[in-house]
Amino acid sequence: MPSPTSPQHAGHSFAQVLQGVARQAAAAGVFGSVEIEGARLSAAAKAPAAPAWYRLAEDGGTVWVSLVTPDRWLSHSVEADLLNTGDSLGELIREELAELGEEGAPVVCEHFRDQDRLFTFRTPVPARDEDTLWRYLRAYEECFRRLGDIDAAE
Repeated sequence: MPSPTSPQHAGHSFAQVLQGVARQAAAAGVFGSVEIEGARLSAAAKAPAAPAWYRLAEDGGTVWVSLVTPDRWLSHSVEADLLNTGDSLGELIREELAELGEEGAPVVCEHFRDQDRLFTFRTPVPARDEDTLWRYLRAYEECFRRLGDIDAAE
């Protein structure tokens, strides 16, 4: 039997937590399909101008919430909105987190093109519990839905 701190036990627990977050994401009605792929939750943006997914996954010992898209134009549409408004993405996400009851340190948001050639916006999540992960996923959706053409229906 694995100890509570062993990687095997931690992976099992994280998978269970992701299952709980996936149930909340599906019930919220603000995402398209919601899937668990290994140790990664992937929730499709509901009405983007190009394919985009919100994700929760571990990388390098850190759990990250992210928005990913293979579409350069969609990524640039988000950047253009931020440039035109002068808003800080970290501040916008922090405001959404605060509205969801998640108070804490300033939010860091990285933006890059990953090894799979996906344009990625990502933020480290400070805890691995279901409630915290859900709030970060929900805050990302709330924030990004209003930026660029992540919600082409608006």
